[in-house]
Amino acid sequence: MTTVMVNGTFDVLHPGHIALLNTARSYGDYLIVAIDTDRRVRELKGEQRPINNQNDRRIMLSALKSVDIVELFDSKEELIKLMKRYKPDVYVKGSDWKGKSVEAANYCENVIYYDRVGNYSTTNIIQSITNR
Repeated sequence: MTTVMVNGTFDVLHPGHIALLNTARSYGDYLIVAIDTDRRVRELKGEQRPINNQNDRRIMLSALKSVDIVELFDSKEELIKLMKRYKPDVYVKGSDWKGKSVEAANYCENVIYYDRVGNYSTTNIIQSITNR
């Protein structure tokens, strides 16, 4: 069985997220999605985020047929612990990380970089709603 892992905030689900998760799943038999806790999202993206709390994000992601399990992490160290526990064969990371240090490379056999689909982003969706 080939295990695949991806991580992110996944705050306001959009077609870009779905494409990422479907692509990630296509690389293996079992997809683990690690999501940032609410505290970590606020730390990384500001006090107005997340829009959807970690429990709601977990429920929505768990309902997707491409996703097998959703785990929460509150720090880089906790993400590393998840990688050590699950030992993914493949780790999918956004292509904006190409050429940068990716911690997952120390804990899995293969890091695959994913190019975003379209101009989808949670930040753009929030801005669009705010501007209406």
